[in-house]
Amino acid sequence: METLIIVVIIFGLLVSIHELGHLIVAKRSGILCREYAIGFGPKLFAIKKRETVYTLRLLPIGGYVRMAGEDPETFEVKPGQSIGIFLNDRNQVTRIVSDHLEKYPNARFLTVEHCDLDKELYLTGYEEENGPLIRYAIDRQATYVSDHQDFQIAPHDRQFASKPLLARFLTIFAGPFMNLVLAVVIFIIYFSIQGVPSNQPQLGTVIDGYSAQKYGLASGDRILQIDGQGINSWQDIAGYVSKHPKQKIEMTVERNGHQQQIELMTGERKGTNGKAEGVIGVYQPTIHSFAASIGAGFSQTYYWIKMEFVGLKMLVSGGFDLNNLAGPVGIYNATGEVVSQGLFLVLNWTAFLSVNLAVINLLPLPALDGGRLMFIIFEALRGKPIEPQKEALVHFIGFAFLMILMLLVTWNDLQNLFTR
Repeated sequence: METLIIVVIIFGLLVSIHELGHLIVAKRSGILCREYAIGFGPKLFAIKKRETVYTLRLLPIGGYVRMAGEDPETFEVKPGQSIGIFLNDRNQVTRIVSDHLEKYPNARFLTVEHCDLDKELYLTGYEEENGPLIRYAIDRQATYVSDHQDFQIAPHDRQFASKPLLARFLTIFAGPFMNLVLAVVIFIIYFSIQGVPSNQPQLGTVIDGYSAQKYGLASGDRILQIDGQGINSWQDIAGYVSKHPKQKIEMTVERNGHQQQIELMTGERKGTNGKAEGVIGVYQPTIHSFAASIGAGFSQTYYWIKMEFVGLKMLVSGGFDLNNLAGPVGIYNATGEVVSQGLFLVLNWTAFLSVNLAVINLLPLPALDGGRLMFIIFEALRGKPIEPQKEALVHFIGFAFLMILMLLVTWNDLQNLFTR
């Protein structure tokens, strides 16, 4: 249960930050954002603030910002249609009621001659069968009422498709970018607490029960030589020790300005390549500096971005075992293992997943942010937009492909789970 709660919190954080990036830039660009949603499926919670409805939905597997103009606007007032309207003190239409007119006795009723909810924002019609043609201006924030629900109209200049290429590009790019920002912030917090790894030839924390403690080594000791070989960095120490499992070594140590020789027997453990490697039980030294933590936050984020692309390259070239691909079940199990090892690893894991979400979303695949960015780039190169119907079809096919891939990866997760 603890793992499930933490998984929901982690994914809720990653998705909400991602969608917040889209929302902030869209609003700054003047795009009408109808809904900011965390999750999919039925609504669990909804609150409206100004123009946007903020919703929490049942299935915590993603989220979205519904922007006006991404899909064709569905509000249409046809000639000959009977509607009810409400006016403000400037005689502008603020509400257009399309059905159940009998429920709105205070409305003014008319038969529509023409209505423009997109650019010119006006409607004309007749209040009486043989009466004069009346023209009303429509308020830019007017609402269209259908089945007793109000939906704000979206004038052309409030729609996503009407915005300049750069504004649209930044609106889409802002989601993955915010995930990278989140990763940097989490890593900065992590390194501020844990310290930034240093490559100085010193010993960090000495672990109880290991060779270093048994033979008198202490945290802060500076290692000058090992078996007469000069030592210039922590990597030199770790490299030499790992190559000498279960062997006696002699260290020249500087402590409090004095040098001394310490002999010790290394331990042994199984390395990542399956071979035995030496160990003495000390951690890498760390530096506690906020400035250093900021630098480490950026460098660690860059490292994981680089590793994501290395993994993708191996996947494309066939050098990656598809059985190692993890879907929701695999990530859930991995999170459970991380949770059991403490808060600091949970922070690291969250930052890694945030980088992963950013990089995957930027891939030029239909239905992902990267695919939408590619269409914007194509539009810039062609000098005209791609037909919305064609783009929608490509994204639909891409979404279907991603869902199939998700099912296959989940099946792989379940097989790995039950064949351990």
